[in-house]
Amino acid sequence: MVQILDYQATEPLSTFNPETAFPIPQAPFKILLASIQINIPGTASRNNNVELLASIGVAGVTDISQIVFRVFRNGKEIYNTQDGVESADSEQNYIFTFQAIDSNLIAGANFYQVFAENITPNAQANIVGPISFSGLAIKS
Repeated sequence: MVQILDYQATEPLSTFNPETAFPIPQAPFKILLASIQINIPGTASRNNNVELLASIGVAGVTDISQIVFRVFRNGKEIYNTQDGVESADSEQNYIFTFQAIDSNLIAGANFYQVFAENITPNAQANIVGPISFSGLAIKS
């Protein structure tokens, strides 16, 4: 039987809006997009999974950007993925959705953060929304 231990969600941007867009910085710099805290009770220590789900709206501005999304737990990177973003000559607006699974956490509070960085020199992509990030902790 599966038991829900905690669920947290945040939606820093709820809509697509190019007018409030902000650039994704060039690596090695990154931008924090969202954060949540998941609490694991002592009775579920080391016998749990946290399912993390993020959706991020991105628009290409110039050239083809390669965007790296990174998920950190308590300041340590636990997951990353990379996606390409084309600009005005082709597809321009994207919503990237990805899932990460974190297992066997110790009891206590765990702080998760999602960051983005652009690893392509001389190319620009912007965050245009929406942004959502959620975490579901379960004991199996």
